[in-house]
Amino acid sequence: MSKDKLTEYRSKRDTAASGEPAGRRGRGRGGDRFVVQRHDASTLHFDFRLEVDGVLVSWSVPKGPSLDPRDKRLAIRTEDHPIEYAEFEGRIAEGYGKGTVVVWDTGTYRNLTGVRRNTPAPMSQAVEDGHLTVWLDGEKLSGAFSMTRTGGGDKWLLVKKDDKGADRRAKPARTKPESVLSGHVNEDFE
Repeated sequence: MSKDKLTEYRSKRDTAASGEPAGRRGRGRGGDRFVVQRHDASTLHFDFRLEVDGVLVSWSVPKGPSLDPRDKRLAIRTEDHPIEYAEFEGRIAEGYGKGTVVVWDTGTYRNLTGVRRNTPAPMSQAVEDGHLTVWLDGEKLSGAFSMTRTGGGDKWLLVKKDDKGADRRAKPARTKPESVLSGHVNEDFE
């Protein structure tokens, strides 16, 4: 029997009280969706998520993604989230992560990790190995981004590659707080 990838997610929250999706068991297909959620909890941060093997592999990015290749953003690996979380917006009413969430950006990604003979390394292996590169096609984020684990723990660095999506002047994490799905900002759910 395969391991339930959402065990940690479910152990940290009472989804009936929090209003968050519980996720369905047995979803094992791969996908190419990414989502970045603006989460105003005990501190404002951005949750960067990639669909991998039927779950959203997740990192908390305190300062939010940057389009400036000179910026190295801390990204802390968190528990995997259910696919249904990709469209979650609203108020987390109680418990872990209490606060407001909007879908800051979403779209598809292409895996560019360790491409050999036009075939990239599997995303699950890239996450386990601690280094991945993806091409994002979103509304606010586009182009190549790399993530690298620092040391052996949960701390990673998220860095924008210097390509056509790079912009050293744009600061979308600070200047564009609205949801790409609803137009809401976090304060609309307080």
